[in-house]
Amino acid sequence: MAEWVGWLVTTAGAVVTVLTLRDIFRTLWYPSGQGWLSSRVMRLVWRLGRRGRRAGASGVLTGPLALAGVILTWLLLLVFGGALLYAPHMPEGFALSSSLDRGERGGLLDAVYVSIVTVATLGFGDVLPTAPWLRIAVPLQALLGFALLTAAVTWVLQVYPALIRRRSLAARLSLLGRSHATGLIDDPDSTLAAPLLDGLAAQVAQARVDITEYAETYYFREGSAEAALPAQLGVAVDLVAAGRRAPRQDVRIAADVLGTALDDFARVIDDQFLGTGGPALEVLQRYAEDQHHDQRHWGPPDRQR
Repeated sequence: MAEWVGWLVTTAGAVVTVLTLRDIFRTLWYPSGQGWLSSRVMRLVWRLGRRGRRAGASGVLTGPLALAGVILTWLLLLVFGGALLYAPHMPEGFALSSSLDRGERGGLLDAVYVSIVTVATLGFGDVLPTAPWLRIAVPLQALLGFALLTAAVTWVLQVYPALIRRRSLAARLSLLGRSHATGLIDDPDSTLAAPLLDGLAAQVAQARVDITEYAETYYFREGSAEAALPAQLGVAVDLVAAGRRAPRQDVRIAADVLGTALDDFARVIDDQFLGTGGPALEVLQRYAEDQHHDQRHWGPPDRQR
């Protein structure tokens, strides 16, 4: 291999590594952002699981598989980038243990081996860098591998609390729907209706923040309708409609706040995932359809706004 070609391959490896790091940063640490590659991997996993959801399968593994797919993609790209870095300099840039025949070493396969061992921080010691720049590059790649492992664990630990908050809101809406809470809102003597609507507005606002900060939570589908927010948002829509007709002013104001929170949530869902450009209620119904949840929980058309 000509020397200039070798350095061209090495440069390509550096570019792959930098682009991978950029995607990791934008996905995990960029405020309200998502990496180009990670978002497409998640959408691909979501689309591949669509047939199973339509056939009646719960699809609850789609979210975890999407996370695992993204992490695996990052790992493979770091290994591939490192292999391109090392391949043109194998074996002359490395010191080999006595058990390895230098005449039989070299090429892409050995470079992949060195890259895997380095990213996994295994440190077998049978192949060691000797070239000055490789003695910097190899430890840096090991550091990136350790950082990716730590970031992946942190990512998972951040996602699941957001899912718990979403399920909590869905469960509360399910209970309100089954207990006919609209009767409480229509009662002119009740002092509980306004705090109820205010509390729901706060939870919906938190759900909007969660879906903005952790866009990957969109791809986690609940197996039970009672725990699925897309299936239960119709209850909140009904409560808003009832609250706006309530005789008490504080209830009407609280209903407007909840309605605005639902509008904001629908806008975020539409901007990031659906792209319908329609009104809030249409977006929320499309959200339920995309998650393949039964819309029997939605109110009648005369309550749509």
